[in-house]
Amino acid sequence: MRLLIFTFLVLTIAKLSARPNIVFFLVDDLGYMDIGAYNPKTFYKTPNVDRLASTGVKFTNGYAANPVCSPTRYSIMSGKYPSRVGATNWFSGTRSGKFKPAPLTSNMPLSEFTLAEALKEAGYRTAFLGKWHLGPTPEFWPENQGFDINIGGHNRGSPPGGYFSPYKNPRLKNLKEGEYLTDRLANEALEIINTFHEKKDPFLIYLSFYNVHTPLQAPKEMVKKYQEKAKRIEGQEFGPEEQVWPGAKQRRVRILQRHPTYAAMVEKMDQAVGKVLNKLTELGIEKETIICFTADNGGLSTSEGSPTSNLPLRGGKGWVYEGGIKEPFIIKYPSLIASGTSDVPVISTDFYPTILELAKIEQRPDQHLDGISLAPLLKNTKAELKREALYWHYPHYSNQGGFPGGAIREGKMKLIERYEDGRTHLFDLNNDPGERNDIAEKNPKTVISMRTKLHKWYQQVNAKFLQPKGNNNDPWKP
Repeated sequence: MRLLIFTFLVLTIAKLSARPNIVFFLVDDLGYMDIGAYNPKTFYKTPNVDRLASTGVKFTNGYAANPVCSPTRYSIMSGKYPSRVGATNWFSGTRSGKFKPAPLTSNMPLSEFTLAEALKEAGYRTAFLGKWHLGPTPEFWPENQGFDINIGGHNRGSPPGGYFSPYKNPRLKNLKEGEYLTDRLANEALEIINTFHEKKDPFLIYLSFYNVHTPLQAPKEMVKKYQEKAKRIEGQEFGPEEQVWPGAKQRRVRILQRHPTYAAMVEKMDQAVGKVLNKLTELGIEKETIICFTADNGGLSTSEGSPTSNLPLRGGKGWVYEGGIKEPFIIKYPSLIASGTSDVPVISTDFYPTILELAKIEQRPDQHLDGISLAPLLKNTKAELKREALYWHYPHYSNQGGFPGGAIREGKMKLIERYEDGRTHLFDLNNDPGERNDIAEKNPKTVISMRTKLHKWYQQVNAKFLQPKGNNNDPWKP
């Protein structure tokens, strides 16, 4: 009997001291309101992500560090605000407006000690699958940033050649004619999980979907299903056009979710998530696996077909309004944390230190210096984080019509600053999540206080701003 008890204790201690596996799902251009767990009235079907949200910790105020893709991807990998290295737009987005955009760094510097490198140093096997978009040439690709395996990751943002094989992707081999890219990535992930599990190595699977980025393509039978569903939904699809800045073209905003192809793309992503979750259960390792789910920026609502609506959130991809930066944000680790919901504002820089702490790996504060470990909050969703504010810096004219600007969120208050002329807007997100009621004039002291903190942060991260263009006067500088 004593021998049995001793054996049980040894096995238990060994199990507790073992490194947890890590699966990270990153979805491209997915809106906060696209997921059933965040929007029960969504047009799209997301049962697997909804299940993940109900069994993990769902953050209702989770944010991307930037309203477009590459900077947020940088923030996850580095734990830093992208403004620190000038990686403030998609690589290499240099659109001009009234002024020239800020100088842009179009790669993640090799000097960054990435999340993957930290895990690899701790004995993890690491695999990247899908969209990378963090450097233009091979020396900046996943295999040189801490990943043992790279399936599909290279310099392109959208899937070259589209979502159906044959793809024009230098990191995808042995193509099957007509296969769907998202299915291919999910199946590759399952094979890698099997291999890593058989070798008894802890692993990181970083599944970075191309979905739901344009081009809008999905299997015909699934699109047809949503076409039938769309017929039953009545209402105006688009709101009135508006001019965002002088000289810019008019932009229309989608206000109703009913795009059949986009819906099918969301569901294909969800199915892929389900395949991976089911594999973890099948292998008996779900409880010992940290699972993260988020997106790189808000849903595409003002350009390129405007396939989704983010209402009641304002704006979308390319905007510093909530529709452009607020994201689905879920973390699950059954062995250590219970399910729950947290309203505490968190941001994509937080994943790096959180994963290290959950995996019992020493923190790297000089690297992930803008992230805060969410482990205390995961264990007690009513806890508070010792952080004064969240910040955003987007000194560019976005492809989606968004204006150059910065923002700070402090508690329930959010201040937005426009970089062309320095105008500010203030919103109470608790009472006005759609940012329609500008209360700046009624709260001058709050504006001054928050703007002062925002300007101090600009200095801390060495933020770059708009540049003169032609005969225009010099742009505003803080």
